[in-house]
Amino acid sequence: MMNKSITGIAMAALLATAAGSAVAGEPDRATGRLLDSLDYKYEVDEDGDYKLVFDLDNNRTQLVFVRSNVETFGTHHVREIWSPGYKSPSPQFSAAVANRLLEDSHESKMGGWVKQGELAMFVVKIDADASAEQLSDAIDAASRSADGMELELTKQDEY
Repeated sequence: MMNKSITGIAMAALLATAAGSAVAGEPDRATGRLLDSLDYKYEVDEDGDYKLVFDLDNNRTQLVFVRSNVETFGTHHVREIWSPGYKSPSPQFSAAVANRLLEDSHESKMGGWVKQGELAMFVVKIDADASAEQLSDAIDAASRSADGMELELTKQDEY
């Protein structure tokens, strides 16, 4: 795994916007223990989210965030895994890009695309008490889906 420089301030602001009730700087320790058990290297960002960079095929890398904040809906407690895959040159996505992201969301077995400002983020939602193996599968789905879309739409490796 290698570190990769991205527009950190913009990414932090977008994740903070999506954070809901997350307490800035307070990582979820149970998630850290799961990541440690998987031997994943990570940093904790200003929001307390876990930031990971994975080496993928063809000398590509992919940025992934495992959110510390747990969302709830009824009796469900959900953890989100985010990975950026596309940055629009303008505040609005083109119709072609938006449609492609919707198509990919339909085809995906885990997760789907969301718009956060000018970024398209692939988000996988899992049970907050998921096992290390389930978390690893979700991270893999997010990183591969986002990287595949990034390659398809931009032919670059920014994330």
